[in-house]
Amino acid sequence: MLNRRHIRVKVMQTLYAFKGGESDDFSKDQKFLLFSIDNMYNLYLLLISLLLEVQKRAEDDLQKKQKKHLATQEDKDPNKKFVNNQLLNLLIDNLQLNDQLDAHKITNWELDGEYVDVIFKAIIKSDLYKDYMKTRVSDFREDKDFIVDAFKDIIAPNEKLYEYLEDKNLTWLDDLPTVNTTILKLLRKVKITSPENYFTPKLYKDSDDQKFAVDLFKKTLLNRSLLNKEIEAKTKNWDSDRIASVDYVLLQMAISELNNFPSIPVKVTINEYLEIAKEYSTPKSSIFINGILDKLVKEYDAAGKLNKIGRGLL
Repeated sequence: MLNRRHIRVKVMQTLYAFKGGESDDFSKDQKFLLFSIDNMYNLYLLLISLLLEVQKRAEDDLQKKQKKHLATQEDKDPNKKFVNNQLLNLLIDNLQLNDQLDAHKITNWELDGEYVDVIFKAIIKSDLYKDYMKTRVSDFREDKDFIVDAFKDIIAPNEKLYEYLEDKNLTWLDDLPTVNTTILKLLRKVKITSPENYFTPKLYKDSDDQKFAVDLFKKTLLNRSLLNKEIEAKTKNWDSDRIASVDYVLLQMAISELNNFPSIPVKVTINEYLEIAKEYSTPKSSIFINGILDKLVKEYDAAGKLNKIGRGLL
């Protein structure tokens, strides 16, 4: 689920918020970094559970219509295609997913059920839903395509849901694109025979990714003075007050990565920080950062300081 760029963003945010010096205790900040990353999984579970709650809301709606005093024929014999959607039922019956929801205490929709109503109403008012409900039976493929389109076109871009997530946890807004992409990927590729653990993916690709997050944070923080000297040597014609604070942090991280992570190619490091700068800093930041890193890499290369392992890492 988690990629290296997202890890770098999390490290950047933690370093940016850190107000101490190299000799200060940063154990709480490191814990916050890991908590912030782990909390991304809670967002994933929260959005997956929203699909389950929408299905329950649809089922409740049908039952209420059938119990109406002046129920119409349509109320008495409703189209249950959405309620019986095979993909939604696959999620509901997934024991490992339900265990994870319990373990992580994902109970938001019990207290904030109005947002389930918002999504449910948006779905049933859509042309997508009307087309889907023109028939009463479907196969797994049609059910899956409907849920994929509903998530992509109705749930993910919903402004009220976005505001709700922002209010609950500010860091979730940075996580949202990655989580939405993960959910869509899982929904598109799921099969009726998919294993129980299919919808409980690992947060980290492997243990190296978690180690990378901690090491990048620590090695950047513990060497800030030296890293700043490197930056200052290449920005003598710049007033330090004119350099965006985020740019300083990104340069610190990039230089630390160039020097301390021999298995990561130089081009990968530079490209990753340029992309992060485009998203999180000023319009000209990526050009500025690219210029500084290009000069440093040429110097390191000439001095034999680029200790990279493997082919094509320069």
